[in-house]
Amino acid sequence: MKSVIIIPSRYGSTRFPGKPLHIISGKSLLQRVCETATVVANKLKNVEVYVATDDQKIFDHAIKLKMKVILTDPTCPTGSDRVLKAVSFLEEIPDFVINFQGDAALTPPHILEAIIRTAENNGSANIVVTPAVQLSWEKLDQFRERKKNSPFSGTSVVFDSNYFAHWFSKNIIPAIRNEHDLRKISNLSPVYRHIGLYGYSIPMLKKFVATPMSIYEKLESLEQLRFLENNIPIKIAVVEDYIYSSMSGIDSLEDAIAAENLIKQHGELI
Repeated sequence: MKSVIIIPSRYGSTRFPGKPLHIISGKSLLQRVCETATVVANKLKNVEVYVATDDQKIFDHAIKLKMKVILTDPTCPTGSDRVLKAVSFLEEIPDFVINFQGDAALTPPHILEAIIRTAENNGSANIVVTPAVQLSWEKLDQFRERKKNSPFSGTSVVFDSNYFAHWFSKNIIPAIRNEHDLRKISNLSPVYRHIGLYGYSIPMLKKFVATPMSIYEKLESLEQLRFLENNIPIKIAVVEDYIYSSMSGIDSLEDAIAAENLIKQHGELI
């Protein structure tokens, strides 16, 4: 299976202009994401990495990082559109592509590896893969506490016995009626937190981009619901929890400061 990791990277973020070039503990946000993707490409077979950007400054920075870069149209409405446009420029169309968002600087390599291996094990022709981590009761308590101040931060997912998603929500699902008893049985809660990375076969990526936004996608602001609302299954890759799992993305200067503090406290990912 031929896989490509594409890192869509925009300069003109409304909340955090120039975000990909922001320095966190001595490295740009883009550099951190590129290093993670490169570790995966060096470990697995038939995996390449590209940066897709609409900005010359990011393009030049990626070249200095010795990355392959594709300059895309600034009018691309979403990261998924930018990824599909980038794929169209490749000499060889891959079987599978990961949309590795350029703000996911604290995502460890094993997450991307799990996405690729899940696609390989399930056949890559018509598949969408996204990862999730099972929360301990302690992590669930922290998750609930954060939602008191930021109710739309973090996403949970429920899925069937074959790991196909039933639903994603910004509410914490499932509700737990007998929580007190369950806490005595296991250190792990029944709640899985979604990690917002996606791998697609090319037909599924094209279908996603061509399909209008769906009702619940708009209400929850969760693009993956577009698939479920159109009866397209999503395979969940359950991955091991990690130190930075509470840091889903860097969308503001405050997030960047929090990420820098986590790195100072726990050390570098790679």
